[in-house]
Formats: sequence, C-alpha cells, structure tokens
Amino acid sequence: MPDLPTLAEPRLKFFADLRVEVGAPQQVGQTVHGLRRLIPITGGTATGDGWSARVLPGGADFQLIVNDRLSELDARYVLETDAGDFIYVQNRAVRSGPPQLIARLVRGEPVDPEQIYFRCSPSFETAAPALSWMGERMFVGTGARYPDAVVMRFFELL
Repeated sequence: MPDLPTLAEPRLKFFADLRVEVGAPQQVGQTVHGLRRLIPITGGTATGDGWSARVLPGGADFQLIVNDRLSELDARYVLETDAGDFIYVQNRAVRSGPPQLIARLVRGEPVDPEQIYFRCSPSFETAAPALSWMGERMFVGTGARYPDAVVMRFFELL
C-alpha cells in the first residue's frame, strides 16, 4: 500500500447565522424508536457574509426523542434570499444533555444553551446558478433551542 499523502485538517469558515421561529409541537407519541414530534417552522431570518434571507413558513423539524438524554432532529425548510432566490435546507442535528434539562426543552421551557450539546450538519439545494456552490460543500453548525425559536450558526467545512 502506498504512503498516504499529508492531508489537510478541515477548517471552518463562517457561513450564516439563523433564527428559525417555531410553533407548538405536534406530538405523535411514544413509538418503537422513541417519542416522535413534529415542530412547525413559522418563519425566521438568515444572515451571512454579504447576504440575508428569510425563513419561509411551512417547514418542520421532525424530532425523535430517543431517550431522556438524546434527541435526533431533522429540520427541512426553505430560505428566500433578498435577491429572490430559494434555498432548500435540510439540517440534521443531535441534541443531548442531562435528563432534567432535556425534559425542560421538550416541555418548551427555557434552558441555558451552555448546558446542552447541540450540533448539526445542514445541507443546501438551490436552482440559483450563483448559489449552486452550496450544494457542493459540507457544512456544520451549532445551535440553541429557545421556547419560540432555534438559533444556529453554520460554518462551511474547508
């Protein structure tokens, strides 16, 4: 087997800050995989380096509360940029923390974001030629859940 070349370590480049506004959870109930919930996305904003967008209502965060410490999240929604371009976002995330704090989040109560592990991997699709590069890159992020919104910071993985 040939020697491996020296590989560059990934770096992070700021991509955008998002505030995704959410509605009341729709609880499916306890299933074989865990507690299923759907959180409607009602609006919000995104601001990047030299661009901004609004989060269109109609998306949702499909949640699975795996156990009293771990939630798996899969949010899907659309951004409309100030230039009128549309960007489809799928953001998969893991949120974990002490059981008592996760229970408070599930009930919609405020929790100090520093006490919760919330990491995500958003992906983007768009028909806009000037933004097509986003579908050719990987992104990671961090977030915080508040009673009426999720706040996130996304980074391009270089």
